[in-house]
Amino acid sequence: MKYISYCIILIISSIIIGCNSTKNNSNLKSKKDTNSKKVDTISIKNDSIGYEVIILEIGFNVWLQTQRPRGFYSLQFLEQRNMQYVAVYNNRFLEPSTYSRDLYPFYIDYDPNINYGYEVNYLLYHYFLFFEEKYGVKLRY
Repeated sequence: MKYISYCIILIISSIIIGCNSTKNNSNLKSKKDTNSKKVDTISIKNDSIGYEVIILEIGFNVWLQTQRPRGFYSLQFLEQRNMQYVAVYNNRFLEPSTYSRDLYPFYIDYDPNINYGYEVNYLLYHYFLFFEEKYGVKLRY
């Protein structure tokens, strides 16, 4: 895993300020970094619930287009898988002597009691699949 130290920028940030499980309005944006490297940026923000998820990862948008479409998985399936993935990811984040901070740089604040909606769960689930494939690690038990 030596290649990780010079690999791609990885940022998953989840900020949860409030809880309102009845709204599901997400804005999805895709950008390119200004310093000529193509960095895919996905930002999902919902002001009514008060959270924002940002994923910066080269190749993620292109990879996402090759995956199963929105609506293929049920929301319950996505939530269950995301809880498992987040648990493993966060456990590795909390063990920096065993797992590299280059690969697990941030704690993911994913609360199963909050209804993030389909879009957030769909993108988070697919990010974890992308993460496993790109870095050759398994985040499943």
